[in-house]
Amino acid sequence: MIQKFFNLEIKTSGQRLYDFTKQTEDWIKKNRFSEGIINLSIQHTSASLIIQENADPDVQTDLINYFDKLVPMEKSFYTHIAEGKDDMPAHIKSALTNSQISLSVKNKKLLLGTWQGIYLFEHRLNPTSRTIVHHFFGTI
Repeated sequence: MIQKFFNLEIKTSGQRLYDFTKQTEDWIKKNRFSEGIINLSIQHTSASLIIQENADPDVQTDLINYFDKLVPMEKSFYTHIAEGKDDMPAHIKSALTNSQISLSVKNKKLLLGTWQGIYLFEHRLNPTSRTIVHHFFGTI
């Protein structure tokens, strides 16, 4: 059994979903991981991780629109607004989704469904940099 870590840095350009499935699959392939578990963890409180449809971009648009209606960016609704109108809404959206995702690796492949991708869900409006920790535990 082995353990291995990797920090993936993603530069965001504002609120949207950023697909990082290929980078994760490439890391698995490069390290010749065969069987095990990979845990993905985002080290931020205003962005999150989701597994979502990767074929139709309308799904991503609808998700963003839904979350913006569910958690409006209206400063008068919140006390914590130190970094602007998206500050507290970003934290709430992050709390409603995932900060960690665990997936299986079998026969050297990440086990995802046909139309699934792994996404960083950026909840802030301004560009920023995000770190996603990859932790693999398994065999080569």
